[in-house]
Amino acid sequence: MSSVWLMRLLSLLWALLFAAPVFAQAVPDEGELLFRGVRVLDTVRGTLGAPTDVLVRGNHIAAIGAAAMPTATAKATVIEGRGRTLMPGLIDAHWHSTFTALSQADMVALAATPDQLAARVAAESERTLLRGFTSVRDVGGPIFELKAAIDAGRARGPRIWPSGATISQTAGHGDMRLPHERSRRFFGKPALAEEMGATFIADGRDEVLTAVRENLRMGASQIKLMAGGGTSSAYDPVDVTQYTLDEMRAAVEAAGDWGTYVTVHAYTVRAVRRAIEAGVKSIEHGQMLDEDTLKLMASRGVWLSSQTLRASTENMDPLRREKRKPVIDGQARMWAMAKRAGVRMAWGTDFLFEPALNVEQNAFILGLREWFTPAEILRMVTHDNAELLALSGLRSPYRGRLGVVEEGALADLLLVEGNPLEDLQLIADPARNFAVIVKDGRIVKGAD
Repeated sequence: MSSVWLMRLLSLLWALLFAAPVFAQAVPDEGELLFRGVRVLDTVRGTLGAPTDVLVRGNHIAAIGAAAMPTATAKATVIEGRGRTLMPGLIDAHWHSTFTALSQADMVALAATPDQLAARVAAESERTLLRGFTSVRDVGGPIFELKAAIDAGRARGPRIWPSGATISQTAGHGDMRLPHERSRRFFGKPALAEEMGATFIADGRDEVLTAVRENLRMGASQIKLMAGGGTSSAYDPVDVTQYTLDEMRAAVEAAGDWGTYVTVHAYTVRAVRRAIEAGVKSIEHGQMLDEDTLKLMASRGVWLSSQTLRASTENMDPLRREKRKPVIDGQARMWAMAKRAGVRMAWGTDFLFEPALNVEQNAFILGLREWFTPAEILRMVTHDNAELLALSGLRSPYRGRLGVVEEGALADLLLVEGNPLEDLQLIADPARNFAVIVKDGRIVKGAD
């Protein structure tokens, strides 16, 4: 990672965090949408119903079935389903809204300004929504201003459950310091990455408590802690364990006092078992786990939020590709063992610094077919991911149920050409197969 590249990144983060005004969440109006003759996908049971009508009023589903049409008013926008599938919006449980939108080349380009780069982040957020992802859990990075702009209607994008800055020990997965930057504790100056909201480098119980509370103060819906080594970081081998039990417990206690939870970046048995002992509720990644640890997670109700990773991608840094090998080797075993163990599972992409890859966000869902049926996959990327979002409790930025098409649920909906239970490949081409996309009761991709 070059110093020039990181300096440009930090300039961008400054623009995202401090240049835009903060807005309150917009209140949806009481408009109506009437879907006529759609087949509702039951994501819990994995079945597709007979043609029916669905009424959306404001941002909730008001009626399904015989009551829908008589309940609709004259102002309702009518969408003819013609037997197409109506399903909940997709959810990516491991997304980085800022870090997925920009490449290293973007940030070292001499002609690029922070404002231009920030505009690219906003544009990618809109493209994420138009791929049918109506909600994401942002698990690290400067996000609060973009989220506020989306909620206020100043930008278009998915609902965002923000973690804010990652929390990392010195020499941990979130230690993004430049080579010349020294320890804040010994030399008194925060790293630029900390100042810009990308990460907190926090050592010891007191610093961890402060970092957690800072994120909660900014509006974090959950806390992201680095509990083990990573493939995209410069200082830490993948096998190392990060944070002592006492430090992790401090984060869990502080988050719990606010009614929410801690999720941790971890691959290995040692890191995950320490996190479980500390009271962490979700593990991000976990590809190097063994069966006993997965059974322990199942018995404690700890979530596994993982990915369907590829060994490498076209623009991946060679060092990252090399560090990723043991993670890729463990991936196939992990998914199969987790399913047998009965672990609560969520799925996300975890794309970083490869914006060309974002167009494949939907296609990466198909990687789950090695271990799960189409019905199981559709449930995971809608209902189950929504259940993970709900762990934020009162810190959730949105009120209402997601991941289902049911009366009273939030109206985040996709009208799909065809039956994804029979042909899961349909969801990999959203431009062609998602005829209508609705988020929060509003059409974001039009109806015919």
